[in-house]
Amino acid sequence: MAEPEQPQIYLITPTEIELARFPDSLARVLDAHPVACLRLALASHDEDHLARAADACREVAHARDVAMVIDRHFVLADRLGLDGVHLPDGPRSVRKARKALGPDAIVGAFCGASRHDGLSAGEAGADYVAFGPVGESLLGDATRAEPELFAWWSEMIEVPVVAEGAVDAGTIAALAPVTDFFALGDEIWHTDDPAAELGRLIAAMT
Repeated sequence: MAEPEQPQIYLITPTEIELARFPDSLARVLDAHPVACLRLALASHDEDHLARAADACREVAHARDVAMVIDRHFVLADRLGLDGVHLPDGPRSVRKARKALGPDAIVGAFCGASRHDGLSAGEAGADYVAFGPVGESLLGDATRAEPELFAWWSEMIEVPVVAEGAVDAGTIAALAPVTDFFALGDEIWHTDDPAAELGRLIAAMT
């Protein structure tokens, strides 16, 4: 996940997906727009369900050279042929995940609106740090990650930064100069045409 000139798109799956339909919807989105990474973010903790969902989504993503990570379950990442893990608990599990997955895997950490947690995650070996929500949301403790945090981070820290949580066209326009990735999930999947909605949000960067 190299640092780009313009922010890249980081897709997040819905927390529940219908395996008969979602891979086709995902393929349409990935065929329509460049995406850097896909996160499997299911609410389920059932290993068989996670494995079947991972297989279906990985086939679509890897066929299009899109990296894929799994939310939380870093023990499953290697077994399922994924590229890494996204950790929702800030810096706490980064070293453990890195040790389990090795130096080449993607290890990312969601750090809410905490500059301290972001720095700790970076020092522990995270490949990226995600801050959010950037809009009105119940994500985490609902403390917003303000534009000033992204501006400071992008100026001072080399670890790529991801903006996520209640992203809309306005926040994309405001944060595009100071973030490396926009993580989008429900923002597009809850619409009638996810590919078209993603295109509308990408257009807001310029």
